[in-house]
Amino acid sequence: MLYDALITDVRRDDSLDGVRFAALDRVRWLVDSLERQRTEFRRATGHEYRRSRAAGAAVQAELDGRLAACADEEARAAALCLMLATRCDRTGWWEYDAELEPLMSRARGWTPDEVAVLLVRATERDMGFWGARALELALGAADRLDAEGRRAVLPWLDEAHARLGDITMEARRRTALAQRLRTLLARTDEARLPEGLVPADAPWAAPLRHRATTDPTPELARLAGHLASLSGPRPTQRWRRTCLELLDAAHARALVSEVLRTLAEDAPMCSRRHGAGNGWLSADVHYHYVVHDRDTDLARGIVWAAALTGGPAAVAHLGTLALRSGGGQNEVMEDLKLAGAAINALADTGDPGSLEALWRLRSRIRHRALRKQLDTALTTAAGKQGITPEQLVERSVPDHGLAPDGALERQVGGHRIRVAIEEAATVRLTYTRPDGTTSRTAPTALKDGFPDTLRELKALAKEVRATLSAERARVEALMSAGREWPYDEWCRHYRDHPVTGALVRGLIWEFRDADGEWRAVAPTAGPPGRPERVRLWHPIRSSADEIKAWRERLVAARLRQPFKQAFREIYLLTPAERETGGYSNRFAAHIVHYRRLYALFKERGWQANFLGPYDGGHDGLARAEFGDGEWRACFHHEPAPHDYPGHAPEYAATDQVRFERRDGRRWRETPLDEVPPLVFSEAMRDVDLFVGVTSIATDPDWTDRGQDRHTTYWRTAAFGELTASAEVRREALARILPRLKIAGRCTLDGRFLTVRGDLRTYRIHLGSANVLMAPDDAYLCIVPARGKGPGRVFLPFEDERLSLILSKAFLLAADTGITDASILVQIERGA
Repeated sequence: MLYDALITDVRRDDSLDGVRFAALDRVRWLVDSLERQRTEFRRATGHEYRRSRAAGAAVQAELDGRLAACADEEARAAALCLMLATRCDRTGWWEYDAELEPLMSRARGWTPDEVAVLLVRATERDMGFWGARALELALGAADRLDAEGRRAVLPWLDEAHARLGDITMEARRRTALAQRLRTLLARTDEARLPEGLVPADAPWAAPLRHRATTDPTPELARLAGHLASLSGPRPTQRWRRTCLELLDAAHARALVSEVLRTLAEDAPMCSRRHGAGNGWLSADVHYHYVVHDRDTDLARGIVWAAALTGGPAAVAHLGTLALRSGGGQNEVMEDLKLAGAAINALADTGDPGSLEALWRLRSRIRHRALRKQLDTALTTAAGKQGITPEQLVERSVPDHGLAPDGALERQVGGHRIRVAIEEAATVRLTYTRPDGTTSRTAPTALKDGFPDTLRELKALAKEVRATLSAERARVEALMSAGREWPYDEWCRHYRDHPVTGALVRGLIWEFRDADGEWRAVAPTAGPPGRPERVRLWHPIRSSADEIKAWRERLVAARLRQPFKQAFREIYLLTPAERETGGYSNRFAAHIVHYRRLYALFKERGWQANFLGPYDGGHDGLARAEFGDGEWRACFHHEPAPHDYPGHAPEYAATDQVRFERRDGRRWRETPLDEVPPLVFSEAMRDVDLFVGVTSIATDPDWTDRGQDRHTTYWRTAAFGELTASAEVRREALARILPRLKIAGRCTLDGRFLTVRGDLRTYRIHLGSANVLMAPDDAYLCIVPARGKGPGRVFLPFEDERLSLILSKAFLLAADTGITDASILVQIERGA
């Protein structure tokens, strides 16, 4: 019997059991109708479908008629009965929205005990998703109580507020219900904070909790409720105005600043001590987090309140909090909502220190969504200070307290510690002892006597490395922008900057004088006179003779640039590309190692979906922005045919490259001949790099695979025509070889570097670095040892393939000294 089952189910052994039982007895006819309805539903799933469906409709019609005729007292009892009968059991999910809503809307005379039953039932776990609607109905009944009635249900309103975070519902609905509950509670006791509004055991909330306990006021309660009402990453202007008014009324500016400090700096919460911070991680997993999921809105409100009133002190705490909750500290779990609020608040402060804080975050936060928010924040901050986003980025590069030469020295315990950027690529810590001797390892006296100072300087060196790496990528990206700077601005933010200057002083720059003529100036040299404008030199704007002269000059002076500039590859539109119009097939139909390709996408800042046997995983698209974000290149790829050994393909096949132009917030596909030459060349250079590094043609073991389906491609590509990057490699070798001790044994012959050994003559392909042996072009497999390079040979730019070619050349030129048995047996087989 359903009646007996409900009597058992609704018993809570509390003061409200009598109300529950009385309601079920009052509408016993309704319980019987519900039982008949459920019986017909079960029959409808069997062989008597048609008859049971008709009978069920009759039962429903009778039920609707009886409910419509209920007077107030019976209507309230029926509503309680339907609420108590709502549940999920073995036969289905029973809910009565259609019947409950009209009853609740017209029933009058609700008693406090009846409303309490509704509130308890609505917040029970077995209500599931329906709990949100049930709570809305219960609050509607509570709204009709008078002041004395609301005081009577105060404990249950408090309990409902505390349990609200455990009910499954959308965030917007939860926020609206929380606001309704707080309004009801405030109408009863203005100075009382609702239960659960301020977390009871969260360390970060201790200052607010202490103030609410020792000095409760209506103004503080209203402020806390307002802070918790912020359910989005950015507040409205109305929210901000109200926040400032409430902060002043409650005298709480210092309070929110202190809570922000605890969020940023105090010990995080622990899943073992404070409970799980979210609902999707197993209780067995041990982790730390900043804020529990249910308290995120309050924490975000505090972040914004402190940002609106805290000044420079708040900027430092906001940056620390964004880094802490945004994944920049591995010991704390990511909280994207909290990190996003801190990032957006930083941009909105208008404080000059926020620029450096945002830039630090940009170099340390890797989460894609947060990086987008950082870009937006930088743009917002730029608008507030009347500068372009590009100027903002330039001006927000931290100098870390370094001197103009990129170094910082500290005297500690008789020792001198130096943090310095060396050769625009390395940040080193050097220790000078009292006797004048130097070391790159910290002396024992410093480790034992000044561990905190040592830790601080090591952390500084790490930060400088991160900034240097980010600046190298940013400045290289300017190669596609074609930007110009006023000379004074360039000096201030590029040449004279302690970090950026270490990079740009090794590059070729062009300066325009008053006559409008551009003149390129060598690295480390200053321009003649006082120029008006400056731009980064790109070989695509120079003649072949000028490029050749620059390359010769750099090699002769043994100048290694921070990135490949003088020896940079140039990619111009080909007749075939002009014919296809909208796409390029220049790098199509290559077979590449997919995981290496995907990793290289990330390293070069391209965004790509991950290929795999799932929806959207069969067509790869990698995209990157060029030309200061005005253009986007799209590199299509797909899993190699018949290659799905597991979660992801082992190999991928490359396809077209297309270009898009920004059109407001959208991207519009553009014909190749409309793409600026700088943008086209830089994008195709990246694609060439992707193919050249990840192609199976560079795999020295491939010939051992016998009749592998990709062997034909390997044989074609491993010794094929040189790409633009391989041509640059050939030109660099032409300048390097005469300076080597093996110069007499080496010659450049088309696509190959020919090396004469004592046992055989070898030809090293300048694209793949694969080796053929004369006279029959037998393949020689040499697997490079990890970390091995050409020793002290000067290279004008960083190129792993060039280093590999030179390493093989040195090895084969002295082939009589080879001891590796696997190489010797191949050489001797045909010698």
